[in-house]
Amino acid sequence: MNSNKKFSNFKEFYPYYLEEHQSIMCRRLHVIGTFLACLSFLFFLFTWNWLWIILMLVAGYGFAWIGHFVYEKNKPATFQYPLYSLMGDFVMLWQILSRKLKF
Repeated sequence: MNSNKKFSNFKEFYPYYLEEHQSIMCRRLHVIGTFLACLSFLFFLFTWNWLWIILMLVAGYGFAWIGHFVYEKNKPATFQYPLYSLMGDFVMLWQILSRKLKF
């Protein structure tokens, strides 16, 4: 699918997102990063220490970007579609946890 395509909604975007996440290791790293980012956000809510927000971003993006650059050999979709990519992370996480996608 053409990464220069403009998607008019998330439903159109998600098949492209999955094409960009075919490597099992990339998916695993996304799951780890998303989990750690959520955990960091919860710690922020309990402590109001802004360091947790920084750690949330480092964990969320760091693990995902390693997955893309090392395993997928592609550019993360978040560079071009930040909101849809974030939504895709959570949908993919749910599909992995519900065993609709391979982990």
